Amino acid sequence: MKLQLTRPLAFIDLETTGVNISLDRIVEIAIVKINPDGTQQVKRKLINPMMPIPKGASDVHGITDDMVKDAPVFKQVANEIKQFIDHCDIGGYNSNRFDIPMLIEEFLRVGIDFSTDGRKLVDVQKVFHMMEQRTLSAAYKFYCQKTLDGAHSAEVDATATWEVLEAQVERYPQIGNTVESIVKFTGEDDIVDFARRFVRENGVEVFNFGKHKGKPVTQVLKEEPQYYDWMMKGDFPMNTKQKLTEILNRTLLKKG
Repeated sequence: MKLQLTRPLAFIDLETTGVNISLDRIVEIAIVKINPDGTQQVKRKLINPMMPIPKGASDVHGITDDMVKDAPVFKQVANEIKQFIDHCDIGGYNSNRFDIPMLIEEFLRVGIDFSTDGRKLVDVQKVFHMMEQRTLSAAYKFYCQKTLDGAHSAEVDATATWEVLEAQVERYPQIGNTVESIVKFTGEDDIVDFARRFVRENGVEVFNFGKHKGKPVTQVLKEEPQYYDWMMKGDFPMNTKQKLTEILNRTLLKKG
């Protein structure tokens, strides 16, 4: 059984200055786009993060300040990247918790609203962890019987992730062979914000942290409107603030 696609599936892998979604920046992006007819398109770019790359990060992915000093900044390539993944579902490895939120932050910083609404988000790590509990290199060896040479090169990792998903579809009939069935299996279909400050319970957005954990967001915004201002001034990802504002606007419209 092979993965059946009804629209392109773009596997994204980022290398970054660190793992803080709010503060760190992308230094390399690779996108491997799989079309429904099985053809592949690859886009890979080094990006100048406009901040020093810590040694710890360079030790992981091998990208140094010198390598990116003449590379474009994200703003210069943002539209090209957005267009390349327009009308695509998105796949990756731990992508729902890292790569997609990081990419969305970069888009928002340069004034581009990149929405995941209507897209299926396939996190291959989620399938793997639900089934086998290992890392990407181990997943590649386990599913593809190959050693992952060049791990932490974005293109190598993105391509390996695609191969792992293909092997998972072959191995686990219960996950199905469509993007929709895999997302349904992994339970990642109903994300509110990628930092998971909000979650959806019975169709209602509720807080997932702090003193209001478990309370509907609309209820808190009505009873304690200053909480919105506190969050908007706080060190929360821009995607979280964007979703909070959407919920507030929806609440105000219902009042009117």
